[in-house]
Amino acid sequence: MCDKIIMLPTVGDFHLRGVMITQKKVAEVNLESEMPTVDVAIQKMKNSLTTYKRLGYKAVILIHGYGSTGVGGGIKAAVIKCLEESSMKGIVKTFVVGEQWSSRKKELVGMCKALENYEHKIANNYGISVVILR
Repeated sequence: MCDKIIMLPTVGDFHLRGVMITQKKVAEVNLESEMPTVDVAIQKMKNSLTTYKRLGYKAVILIHGYGSTGVGGGIKAAVIKCLEESSMKGIVKTFVVGEQWSSRKKELVGMCKALENYEHKIANNYGISVVILR
């Protein structure tokens, strides 16, 4: 009897019967697409972080934008505030905003080596935050 191998692109590559399960390490979530309200963007972030943690991801890059005024947007401020809340401690190990990446890069890459592949997207990008999941 043949075993079936199921490939789920949003989850990673799975192999049955004791063979190594390989899952993606880094996900990207665009919180500013379709111009949502702050509340909708925060709910999307919470749902995404919970889902990716459950699926075994190590890190999530949140694209929240910097705001059209050039002084930081509402979504970015709400993301930072939410990530700092104690209610997120079971999901979020640590996080860094893009403008602080260079000072914490070594620490975060130590937790998720795959982030090295995203250096060009993260470095000095005021419109993203990087979350390391528990």
